[in-house]
Amino acid sequence: MQQVTLNNCDKAMPTIGMGTVLSSRLGADPSETMKSALLEAIKAGYRHFDTAFIYQSEKSLGEVIVEALHLGLIKSRDELFITTKLWCTFAQPDQIVGACKLSLRELQLEYVDMYLIHHPLRVSETIQKLPVPKEIIHPLDIKGVWEGMEECKNLGLTKGIGVSNFSCKKIEKLLSVAKIPPAVNQVEMNPIWQQKELREFCKAKGIHITAYSPLGAYNTIWGDNRVMECDVLTQIAKSKGKTIAQDTNLLDITSRGFSLSTFNISPFGPTLRWIYEQGVSLVVKSLNKERMKENLQIFDWSLSQRDLEKISELHQHKGFTMASLFGPHDFVLQLDAEI
Repeated sequence: MQQVTLNNCDKAMPTIGMGTVLSSRLGADPSETMKSALLEAIKAGYRHFDTAFIYQSEKSLGEVIVEALHLGLIKSRDELFITTKLWCTFAQPDQIVGACKLSLRELQLEYVDMYLIHHPLRVSETIQKLPVPKEIIHPLDIKGVWEGMEECKNLGLTKGIGVSNFSCKKIEKLLSVAKIPPAVNQVEMNPIWQQKELREFCKAKGIHITAYSPLGAYNTIWGDNRVMECDVLTQIAKSKGKTIAQDTNLLDITSRGFSLSTFNISPFGPTLRWIYEQGVSLVVKSLNKERMKENLQIFDWSLSQRDLEKISELHQHKGFTMASLFGPHDFVLQLDAEI
């Protein structure tokens, strides 16, 4: 697994992470289904796991880490990179450290490797259902909340701190008050929503981008199949499968312990490879053991200049909006409109 060196973070981050959102689609016992999948992910080679308070998966992930250590799949917790996130109901200066410690208890860890502000807003009451009433949505106290995040790092509760779903405008405001700049901005990114302006802005500021929903978040309340059924990406995948089969030395393949099927590029390969070639890390999610392995196979081949040109010409469509989660309130729509 290749890694990314982050600014203002005491640990390198694996380029590909595994997402852990729990949902009813995981069956009658989502927690156990997720635990089984996470254990398989560790066996497949994943070392970065992305969770959050709101995902309801911190406890499951913590139990899997304990089991992985017991089984000898990893020798030390230090082999893993764990990201979790501050939820909006705790986004007040006096609640940040306590919220981080709550996540650590669920994870059964002494520290996480990355702690992110999940959204650039605050919710003043426990969320009972979505969308939420507009009366409980408030602007984020960026200075106060970031001071709380910095305290988490200074206390050793996290190796690095960052943000998620932040626009250029919000990051600019954050940088004007930060003593420790954010290491990461985790945002939606894929060939259908390429985030070029935000990527260039964050690169200039030394902030690494991590892409969530690299495959379009199909089957979520806000995702769709635009990425998975994109004709351009499908054709690139087919051509890459032929190219690798034709050009790779068969003796070299078998001597390295791979089967020939390993080199059949999945339809998702061009999407994940494109993200990687932009200098961006990514978080994927799968319950399928074979798909988990396929999603890791993006490092031994590359996209051609023509492939990159075709992808750059794709019509752009934003998938996730905060309005789809919190409701189409004026303040939320304003956040969604920011670049």
